[in-house]
Amino acid sequence: MKVHKLVFSILFSCLFVAACDKQIEQGFEPVNPKTTPEARQLLSFLYSLQGKYTLTGQHNFVSDLPRYDNVVFSITGKYPAVWGGDFSFMAQGDSAYKYQHCGPMNLTTPFDSCAFNGRSVTDLRQSLIDEVKRRYAEGRIITLMWHCCFPTGCDECDGADIWRLADRLPSQEEWDELVTDGTELNTLWKKQMDGVAAYLKQLRDTNIPVLWRPFHEMNGVWFWWCNKPGENGFKKLWIAMYEYFTHHHELNNLLWVWNTNAPRDIPGDEAGPYEDFFPGVDYVDVLAADVYRNDWKQSHHDDLLKIGGGKLITLGEVGNVPAAELYETQPSWSWFMVWGYCIYNFANRENRESNPVAKATYDDPRSITLDKIDFTGNTYKLKKTE
Repeated sequence: MKVHKLVFSILFSCLFVAACDKQIEQGFEPVNPKTTPEARQLLSFLYSLQGKYTLTGQHNFVSDLPRYDNVVFSITGKYPAVWGGDFSFMAQGDSAYKYQHCGPMNLTTPFDSCAFNGRSVTDLRQSLIDEVKRRYAEGRIITLMWHCCFPTGCDECDGADIWRLADRLPSQEEWDELVTDGTELNTLWKKQMDGVAAYLKQLRDTNIPVLWRPFHEMNGVWFWWCNKPGENGFKKLWIAMYEYFTHHHELNNLLWVWNTNAPRDIPGDEAGPYEDFFPGVDYVDVLAADVYRNDWKQSHHDDLLKIGGGKLITLGEVGNVPAAELYETQPSWSWFMVWGYCIYNFANRENRESNPVAKATYDDPRSITLDKIDFTGNTYKLKKTE
């Protein structure tokens, strides 16, 4: 009997080790070996849902943080599980109103009358962090991004400094300086990153994990960090930020979300193939795509799965709540996050806060809303169904 128990014990140990190896092989382990226990648990929770459920999510603007949470509830009767925000920038100049759609910190919320709110960077970003702490305590999953000025502008710039478009992108010489340690431009960039890192450290020090998705839509042609394919392009920028945030600032509460745009061939609004901008599986925890214009091509989902080698994929931003039928053909999206005002049903101008598609998707059993999450002990679990 003792021999049998010993054999069973050895066999069980081997199977356990093999299972752990399989998990690592499938991307269950975060890319940062020092990732905090809370972030590890979040990643594990996301993998437990993979292919079975999709988390609902909503982006919120810094200038009016509670607004779109309340709109989602008024439309669906439920709150989203994923809460999104932006470290953003301070819009300057006479054309500031042209960039209200992305929610600059110092402007009123998009589609309100455009005005400067008179608040400071410190006030606005601290309010973001305070809101994140409140939402996390409710059981929300937090994702943060950063519409950032070119480093010479730090946090205050004309929107055209961010939306440079293809003919105004940084030259290769300027780009090389940016990603080369010790150069003047690289030093400015690190100072700019230091400012955001200070706020992320507040979340780290209170054990709040963050799905961090900087430099989104890099395969497009609009932002200054866009349209730099290949080994000496965007890949270097991503890895440089990863190394600086991980090793210098020790932001071990971050899970790294590499967020592309869905590829498209629209003259002047192109987005290139995912693989041309991918920094590699060693630097990415989650692969994301932004989908607007109801462009739900199957390839957007399948190609992202393929280059990630089985790692999590998600919808970093969407211009519409996806219809629940999408789950049948594209089941691997971990979450979707609606961009701010896009939760409104603009097709119905008489009652814009009636959105039947959003209501149906939020009610679908495959959608995870806040009421389905058990956050006891600050650990993400699904509530048990009776």
